[in-house]
Amino acid sequence: MENLLAQFWPWGVLALVLGYCLGSIPFGLLLTRFAGLGDIRQIGSGNIGATNVLRTGNKALAAATLLGDMLKGAIAVILAEDLIGGDAGLYAALGAFLGHLYPAWLGFRGGKGVATFIGCLVGLAPVAAVAFALIWLATALLYRYSSLAALVASAATPLVLWQAGEDKVAVLSCFLSALLWWKHRANIARLAAKTEPRIGEKKQG
Repeated sequence: MENLLAQFWPWGVLALVLGYCLGSIPFGLLLTRFAGLGDIRQIGSGNIGATNVLRTGNKALAAATLLGDMLKGAIAVILAEDLIGGDAGLYAALGAFLGHLYPAWLGFRGGKGVATFIGCLVGLAPVAAVAFALIWLATALLYRYSSLAALVASAATPLVLWQAGEDKVAVLSCFLSALLWWKHRANIARLAAKTEPRIGEKKQG
C-alpha cells in the first residue's frame, strides 16, 4: 500500500489532473456552437457526445466530435507516459475519462464516455481499442442499438486485456466500464422496455 501511495503522490496526482483537464474539453458543445447550431445540450438527449451531435444532421461535425473525444483520452495517456513515466498513463486515462463524464465547467454534466474510453485504450493498449471497435461494430450491425454496442464492448474489454496480459489496464477498464454502464442507465432502462431508438432513428436518447 505504501508503495502504491508513493507512486500516486505527487506524480500520479499530476497525471490525474492533466488527464482531467484534457478530458473535460467538451468538443461536442464547442464544435456545434462554432458551427452556429446552438447548444447541443438543448437537442435530442442533451448529451455532449458524437451520437447526439449526429442528431443535428451534421455528420462531419459528429465525426469531428468523435475524433476529438477519442484524441483527448489518447493524448492524455501519451503525454503522461512521456513526461512522467511509470503508471502515469493509467492515472491520466482515469482523469480523462472522469473529465469527460463530469466536466467542472459544465456543472459536472458531461458525456457518456464511449469515445474517450476508446481513446484511453489507444494510448494504453491499442489491441484492446481495436477489439472494442470490432465488438461495437458487430453488435451495432446485428442489433442496431448504439448504446447496446457500447455496453457489450465495454464489458468485453477487461477480458480482452487480461487475455493480452495487460493486468493493470484490465483493472482500470473494469472501473471505467462500470462508470460507462452507470452513465448509460437510462439507455439500459429503455433497452429493457424496448423503447430505445435504433441507429438512424431521429428520436431522443
